[in-house]
Amino acid sequence: MEYKKRIVAGKLRAMLERFAVVVVSGARQVGKSTLLAHELPGWDAVVFDPAIDVGNARQDPDLFLDNHPAPLILDEIQYAPELVAAIKRRVDRASAGGRGSAMRVGREAGMYVLTGSQQWSVLKSASESLAGRAVFLDLEGFCLAEIAQAAPEASWLKRYLEDPEAFVASPAARLPVQRTVYEQLWQGFLPEADSLERDWVGEFYRAYLRTYIERDVRLLTDVADWQQFGRFVRLAAALTAQEINHSQLGRELGVTPQTAQRWMATLRATFQWFEAPAYHGNTIKRISARPKGYLADTGLACSLQTISTPQALSGHPLVGALFESAVAAEVRKLSAALTTPPTVYHWRSGGGAEVDMLLERDGVFFPIEVKLTSRPTGQDARGIKAFRDTYPHLTVAPALVIGPVERKERLSETAYALPWDCQ
Repeated sequence: MEYKKRIVAGKLRAMLERFAVVVVSGARQVGKSTLLAHELPGWDAVVFDPAIDVGNARQDPDLFLDNHPAPLILDEIQYAPELVAAIKRRVDRASAGGRGSAMRVGREAGMYVLTGSQQWSVLKSASESLAGRAVFLDLEGFCLAEIAQAAPEASWLKRYLEDPEAFVASPAARLPVQRTVYEQLWQGFLPEADSLERDWVGEFYRAYLRTYIERDVRLLTDVADWQQFGRFVRLAAALTAQEINHSQLGRELGVTPQTAQRWMATLRATFQWFEAPAYHGNTIKRISARPKGYLADTGLACSLQTISTPQALSGHPLVGALFESAVAAEVRKLSAALTTPPTVYHWRSGGGAEVDMLLERDGVFFPIEVKLTSRPTGQDARGIKAFRDTYPHLTVAPALVIGPVERKERLSETAYALPWDCQ
């Protein structure tokens, strides 16, 4: 499989120049090991296993690190949590040894890269134990620029956040994406799926789900009925891009709201699900307080809903939600490459007006609507107008309505259509 340059590669190298430990986290099969193999070719790498104590790392972590000196990549660190304390000791010794020396930064930085596919105790332990020494880098599936291998120096999101007025006033170049919208949603964004012939994509996602449930989830949580958990994952796929109601989820499956909430936390912990909290603000109007949730990959969602071909998406009741999920994931992927990512909310009023995504950075709010239409109108921005009317005291940037449109165009005084495959 041909390596495709990742947009976070530069940020990874910058982190390694400044911090002793970098933790690269992300779902199974998003390309963590491939990224590190190509960007850090001279580094030794050890892959851990839940069943085998590789190199006696769990039994004698200090001896293991003696035998594998830095710089070192420790892949799937959650299977060897005993190493975290030993790594901290090594980092502290390197720090103490470099104090007062002009070489201090060089001696402390770039010692270890840890990877993990589960946000569980070992990653939390790494965060707490290595505070000030470690930074975290989230890796997701491919963004559109990576698929097209035409990543610009500054993504559309970066330009929009830095100068929204200039961004909406300038022309929008599109990425040379070869697939149609339906084809891309169905194929998904995982690197392995991206390289497969269409006939084998379904087999890949079925194997992915089976491995995920039988390996990752079994190690993370206690589930009495695995078939029921599989049904829960399918239900979550059907509810992507909707507000989350754990009581409703529980009723659908015949489990308690607490069980549904715990299982949803498992999906989040394994990077299969992400959420945008509701924006409240200071207003007397009644608004929704529920988060909006998304399945992380649309290809997996299509497989879970037994959508057999890209053509079958046309007219499918979930196609709009899948498109919104893809755009929300795209914003997350582009945000990961930024030094200061925005906070992402959604907003919905008691009267039903809503904004799909509400980004906040530097005290400015950036509203984004997602519409699966090639001809959006000003009516598609009415939720954005309601948000502006509700919060007249906020600084709100020109809004975007993202869809499969051919060019950037003005829809209203404060809203602009933007191609979903914008550079």
